[in-house]
Amino acid sequence: MGTSSGANFQHQHPATQGQGMPPPPRPNGRAPPALQTSLSLGGAAAAAATSPEQVGSPPDAQEPLSNSDGGHDSATESASSRETWPGEPSTGKSGGGGGPPVAAAPITAVRMAGSKDKEVVVCNGVHDLQAVRGRIIPGAGWVTLREIARDRVDVVAEKMKVIGEEVLDEVKTELRSILEGTGGSHHVEEFLYLQKLVQGRVDLTPAALSVAHHVQLEVLVAIKTGIQAFLHPSVNIPQSRLAEVFLYKRCRNIACQSTLPAEECRCGICSSRNGFCNLCMCVICNKFDFEVNTCRWIGCDVCSHWTHTDCAIRDGRIGTGQTIKNGVSHAEMLFRCQACQRTSELLGWVRDVFQQCAPGWDRDALLRELDYVCKIFRLSEDSKGNKLFRKCVELVDRLRSAYAESVSPRMLLQALQELDIASPKSFENEEPGRSITPQEACNRIAEVVQEAVKKMEIVAEEKMRMYKRARLAVDACDRELEEKAREAQELKAERLRKLQQAEELESIIRLKQVEAEMFQLKASEARQEAERLRSVALAKKSEEAGQDYASMYLKRRLEEAEAEKQYIFEKIKLQENQRPPPPQAASSGGLGIGGSSSAGDPSQMMMLSKIQDLLKNVRSMPSSKSDGPHSK
Repeated sequence: MGTSSGANFQHQHPATQGQGMPPPPRPNGRAPPALQTSLSLGGAAAAAATSPEQVGSPPDAQEPLSNSDGGHDSATESASSRETWPGEPSTGKSGGGGGPPVAAAPITAVRMAGSKDKEVVVCNGVHDLQAVRGRIIPGAGWVTLREIARDRVDVVAEKMKVIGEEVLDEVKTELRSILEGTGGSHHVEEFLYLQKLVQGRVDLTPAALSVAHHVQLEVLVAIKTGIQAFLHPSVNIPQSRLAEVFLYKRCRNIACQSTLPAEECRCGICSSRNGFCNLCMCVICNKFDFEVNTCRWIGCDVCSHWTHTDCAIRDGRIGTGQTIKNGVSHAEMLFRCQACQRTSELLGWVRDVFQQCAPGWDRDALLRELDYVCKIFRLSEDSKGNKLFRKCVELVDRLRSAYAESVSPRMLLQALQELDIASPKSFENEEPGRSITPQEACNRIAEVVQEAVKKMEIVAEEKMRMYKRARLAVDACDRELEEKAREAQELKAERLRKLQQAEELESIIRLKQVEAEMFQLKASEARQEAERLRSVALAKKSEEAGQDYASMYLKRRLEEAEAEKQYIFEKIKLQENQRPPPPQAASSGGLGIGGSSSAGDPSQMMMLSKIQDLLKNVRSMPSSKSDGPHSK
C-alpha cells in the first residue's frame, strides 16, 4: 500500500460533503441473474497461489493491453483492482444480508518486462500449452483459436457455420483454460500471441464484425479484453453489443454494458481512454468490480468519477491538505480526483458512508471497512484525522478480540460526531483568553448556514440529476411501450389480414373443387359420347364396307354375265353360219323335213331357253340387289 506523505494539497477549497449528504451513488453493478457467484474472471487457483498485489510475468513478454488504457499501473497491483463476478448482496451493501461479500477469484494483471505502461489481464493456468498446441486438428470440421485470431472474418465465419456446436464449445473451453492460465507460462505465452494477432489487425471494422459468427465474435472479444465471462455458456450477449465492446463503444463490464463515453462525458479521461466507463471503472487502474456502498470506492463530488481507495493511496491522491475557512487555514485529509483535479474532503465522506451503509454490515464487513478508513487516515496530519485513525484502530482491535460482540458502527459514528462538536472549540484553543464577539458568532453561524445550504444544494442537484435520469428512463420506457403497442396493433392487423386471406383461399379452394368435380362430370359425359360416336362410326364404316363389297360383287357378276352372253351369241352366230341352207327344189318336202328337223333338235331349243333365262336374271339382278340393302 502506498502512502500519502507526499500529497499535501495546499490552500484548497474542497467540495466537501455535508453532514447529511449521501455519498455519490456507486452504480449498482449487479450481474445478470443467470450468472453464479462461483464464476470468476480468473481462476480460483490464481487467487490461492499468487498474491493479489503483484504477479510476475515472463521477461520476454511484451504485449498490448487487455484493458482499455494501462498507463497508470505501478510496480504493485492494488488488492481492489480486481475484476470479479458480482456476488450475492452482502452486508457491505445497503440492505445486504448477513454474510461478507461473495466474490470469486480475481483476474490478476501481469506486468510485462520492458513495457512500463502496458499490462495484460491473465490468470494462472490449468492446462499445459503443449496440450493446447497439440489440439490443432486439420480438416474442415475444426477451427483453431489462431485461425480465429488471424484469418479473415468472413472466411472463419463460413467455416464455423458448418461446424457442430460441440466443436465450437470445445474451442471456447480451450480459450477459457488459456485465460485461466493454470497451465503456467505456456498459457500466458499463447494468450499473448493470440492477443498480438487480434490487436495487430486493421481489418476488424464494424462492417467486417457484422458478418462474423457469434462464437467467433465472443472469442475475439475474450482475447482482446482478457475476460473469460464472454465465453461462459450462461452468458448470451447480442452480437451487436459484442461488436461494440470489441470496438470500445460499449463498456466491457457485462453488468454495466453502458454506451461509451458513459453519460456522454467529455472529460480528458473519458475521451482519451479506449473502453473506459466512468460509471463502474477506476480512474487510475481502469478496472471494475461489483462492490457498492463501501469505503473501497471514492467518488468525486464534482465530476462523479470513481477511484479505488487503494489506487488513490498508491498514486498519492489521498493526503493532508490545507483548507481555508473564514480566513483561517486548517489541515484535513483530502482526495484529489485524477479526472478533474478537484479535491473532496474525506472525513465527511466516511461519516456519510457509515451513516447510510453501516446498519447492514456484519462483523467481517465492518472490519474490512474500518481497515479502509485506517488506510486513509494513517498518515493524517490534522487532529481530527488522527483521532479518527486511533478510534478505528481501537475498534479493529476490539473486533479481533473476544469483545467483538460489543463493537458496533455506532461507536465510530459517535466518535465522528464528537469530532464535529469539538471542532468549534479548537478555535478557542488556538487563541486562549480571546472572547467571541457577537459579530464573530454571527459570522460563524452564517458560515455554518452557508455550508449547510451548499450541502443541501449539492444534495438537491444530485437528486435533480437522479430525477432527470429516472424521467429519461421513464420516457424511454413509455416510448418503448408505445412502440410495442403499435407493433402489437400492426401484428393484430396483419393477423386479421392473414385470416381474411386464408378464408379467401379456402373459398377459392372450395370453388376450384366444385369446378373440378363439374369438369370431371363433363369429361365423363364426353368420354361416353365419344365411345357412342366411335361405335356408331364403326358400325357405319362396316355397313359401307358391306355395301361396297356387294356392289363390287354384283358388278363382277354382271361383267361375267355379259361376257358369257357375248360368248353365247358368238357361238350361236358361228353355228348359224356353219349350217347349210335348205334346198329349194323340194320345198314342200323340205319344209316338212325342215320343220321336222328343227323341231327335232331339242338341244338348240334348250340352249336358247337357257340364254333367255340368263338374260332375264341379269337384267333383274341389279335392281333387286340394290333394293335389298336400303330395305334393310
